[in-house]
Amino acid sequence: MRDNADQSVRCLQDFEGRWQLTRQIRHAEGVRAAFSGDAVWCPDADGLIYRETGVLQMPGSPPIQAERRYLWREGLHVYFEDGRFFHQVPARGGQAEHWCDPDTYVVHYDFSDWPAFSTSWQVSGPRKSYEMRSRYTRC
Repeated sequence: MRDNADQSVRCLQDFEGRWQLTRQIRHAEGVRAAFSGDAVWCPDADGLIYRETGVLQMPGSPPIQAERRYLWREGLHVYFEDGRFFHQVPARGGQAEHWCDPDTYVVHYDFSDWPAFSTSWQVSGPRKSYEMRSRYTRC
């Protein structure tokens, strides 16, 4: 992890370690869900493995244990666990996109409160329509 003096440009090593993660999900039809847990970026031979674990709460349903993994590589390239490219994180923050036919995923990374940061996803298409806001705070 680098010194916080240069907060304008992020690199892969800046994310290494454990973060507290909170997430709000709002579906177009008004259903809201919340996720609370941890996100951990651990080194591997090619960069970092991202793993989030926690509890997803949806109205009218019991809490669900949830987990997801991604591969983070140099240049802030993010891949699905199976090696397919997902998107590139803008090193200064900003927008990235992913097309998953027929749905579009648009994310905005906000590093202005580093070492905490947030992401905001807008997902749209015939199969999906929701907004997801996540907040990461270093543990």
